[in-house]
Amino acid sequence: MFRPNFLQKADKVALVSPAGWVTPDQVEYAIEVLKSWDLKPIEGQYLFHRQGCFAGDDAQRLSDFQWAMDDQEIKAIFCTRGGYGSMRIVEELDYSTFQGNPKWVVGYSDITVFHAKITSLGIESLHAPMLKNYPTLAPQALEQLKDFLFGRISSYTVLPHPLNRAGTARGELIGGNLSLLHCVRSTVVEHHSHKAILFLEDVGENLYAIDRMMQSLKLSGRLADLQGLVIGDFTDMKGTDFGKTASDIIREAVNEYDYPICFGFPAGHTTENYPLLMGADVELSVDENEGKLKIE
Repeated sequence: MFRPNFLQKADKVALVSPAGWVTPDQVEYAIEVLKSWDLKPIEGQYLFHRQGCFAGDDAQRLSDFQWAMDDQEIKAIFCTRGGYGSMRIVEELDYSTFQGNPKWVVGYSDITVFHAKITSLGIESLHAPMLKNYPTLAPQALEQLKDFLFGRISSYTVLPHPLNRAGTARGELIGGNLSLLHCVRSTVVEHHSHKAILFLEDVGENLYAIDRMMQSLKLSGRLADLQGLVIGDFTDMKGTDFGKTASDIIREAVNEYDYPICFGFPAGHTTENYPLLMGADVELSVDENEGKLKIE
């Protein structure tokens, strides 16, 4: 995997809305944060447009993202929020200039679609909070995001979890939002690696839907050829009468395999949404005392 250049002071960074719409006041705080990091935020032309649930129509969102990828002065692309919309434009983009001059794409949730696509091109990207999240983000998570963007990469150690499975594995870190990964499975967007450590998170889904998606991934063979599994936050789950938690559902789906599993990783739709380098080579080690994710 190719790793884009880390940021430096005075770098220009693009702000785009490839999915749901936002208002200026929702990203005002984040823009000031980026400026405090000595970055120069440049707003996409249609950043605050709205059409239905989208940040403008497909052509407008596509135009902003294409500009952000192609402009040689832009060193990173920050997405304002998730929602829905990335699937509608991901394959309409021209990645040729971007492949010759990769830059960090920063976001999560619906941006999982772009992470999958960019990883399939052999380029790393950054699964991390979006601009709308900055006001409620834990200070440590925001500081970690800054560190990652400027090249200070650190590993993670998390507390033990009763559903963990011990072991050590190495592989490419892939994944993101379970619902979106389920949507892009077996499409031209999917990066299907036989040497992957898969990260999963989700929000607001019915527990039966979590089970259905996990069973679907299992039937497609996507869970059998993993090297390891990292589970982040599954927030605001619905349908609790299903009788199992999201963690129970996931653990049950992978019971027959023998790779290490780490539950309770601080990433996803939560205030402790720590950054992850998607596509990076990582080492996952899990024992009775802790889980560790080492980013090479």
